[in-house]
Formats: sequence, C-alpha cells, structure tokens
Amino acid sequence: MKLIRFGETNKEKPGVILSNGKKIDVSDFVTDYDENFFGNDGIEKLRDWLSKNQDSCPEIHDDIRLGSPLSRPSKIVCVGLNYAKHAAESGMDIPEEPVLFFKSTSSIVGPFDPIVIPKGSEKTDWEVELAVVIGKSASYISEADALNHVAGYVLHNDVSERAFQLEKSGQWVKGKSCDTFAPLGPFIATTDEINNPNDLNLWLKLNGEIMQDSSTSDFIFNIQEVVSYISQFMTLLPGDIISTGTPFGVGLGLNPPRYLKEGDVVELGIDGLGIARQSCKAYK
Repeated sequence: MKLIRFGETNKEKPGVILSNGKKIDVSDFVTDYDENFFGNDGIEKLRDWLSKNQDSCPEIHDDIRLGSPLSRPSKIVCVGLNYAKHAAESGMDIPEEPVLFFKSTSSIVGPFDPIVIPKGSEKTDWEVELAVVIGKSASYISEADALNHVAGYVLHNDVSERAFQLEKSGQWVKGKSCDTFAPLGPFIATTDEINNPNDLNLWLKLNGEIMQDSSTSDFIFNIQEVVSYISQFMTLLPGDIISTGTPFGVGLGLNPPRYLKEGDVVELGIDGLGIARQSCKAYK
C-alpha cells in the first residue's frame, strides 16, 4: 500500500493511494498514521478493511495538499556518511561504524511544502535520502531480523545548514533541525511495494539540473545493518524514522560550494517512492 496524509497543516487526515492512482480517504477506519497505528498491526488491519470498504471511501482530489505521510514520530535517527563518494566529497574518512545523529521531529513538513532558509543562514544544502519507517518495536535485534521490524519506506530531503552543522561547536543536530528541514513523502510505501531497499535509484535536481544521481546499492551500511545497529543503543518505536544517508552531489561538495537561495526549486525522487518538490524561501 501507499499511505498518505492530506489536508491543512496540523489537520491532516489519513489516506491511501490505490494501484490505479486514485487517492481515497480512510479516516473512517483510522484517525492517523502514528505509533499506535504502526504498533498494532495497522497496515494489515487497514488492508483487510479496504478489501470490504474501498469503494465507499471518499476520493481525495488532486488539488488537496499532501502532508507528511505519518504524524510526528518519537524520533528521527539519521545515518551520516553512508555513501563512500559522499564521505569523500565532505572531506571525511569512510566510517568503520554507522555515524548517528538526531534530527528534530519539529522539522517535518509535507513533500511539496516550501523549505524555509533559516535566519542567518548562508549554507543551506540539499540531501536526497531513503528513510525507513519502523513498524514494530526494535531493541537489540539481529540483522537477520531487522526487516521484520520495518513498516515501509519514504522519500526524505535531509535539508542541512552546513555552517550550523560544521562550523559551530557541538553536534550536527543544530544544522539538521531547523523548521521545514525534513520534507517527507509523498507517501509511505509498505514493504510489499519495495522488492529490495538496498538497490533503489535516487536523484535530486536543483532548478532542473541533476545534482545527485546514485543508488542505495552504494550504501556503506545497508538497511539491515543500520536498523540492527541503532537498536543496540536505543529502542526504536513504531513510526520512528531512520534516514539512511545521502549520496554524493550535495552543495557542500561542489567546487565552489553551492547553497540554496530564495526562489530555488528542489525536485527529488526514489524508485517506488514517488517524487517531491520544494521551493525555497527566506525566513521572514
């Protein structure tokens, strides 16, 4: 299934994109895609409910806004430097273990909402990433069991302010957590929709120019390794997001570096996970 949330900001309702592309409202069955939904076999229950009620669900028109396809999770855990070429362009060594950092959940927005370049920013950057949505609590799990704890996958633009991230003291979180810095969607694809998450093409364009074009087959640490590894240090809860890193082609790695400015348009996509588009505007 493809799970969406639609409507005004902070008033979104749950929906589904059917195989024929039609979008339907499923709020008669579930109030939201949240920890309770994912942690209580919500996907299977929704699938069963749709088999009986699909034809009676209201249609969602194309002019209605799509929000983030899940409500605010307990955490967003990000994996840094998970593509060898990106590590090289960042001037950093290939890590021996996954590099982990957090991104504030208040940075989540919809796939077509604008990116707000934060106050005082001169180095806001783009990062197309494959994000994992956890479906079942995970603590000290093995790599062999890791995918059994995954509900689905979603497209993520891990927007980053490089001066905040790298030039100020402390951890990366300051450059990752500004409002609007986590556009998610357009939909969550459940695991049955994605044959192999470790072999998906992903790309990003800036004003129509291809900046990133790679594959998750270039992961340093694949999905199973990342989910298992993180679970050794914290419990992953249903609905949590793991963002698995970005390939080469970010603005930081260009010569000279290039960063987002007001009026820029970012378009990005991953095989099987749709396309997102964000315009950039300055903080006011």
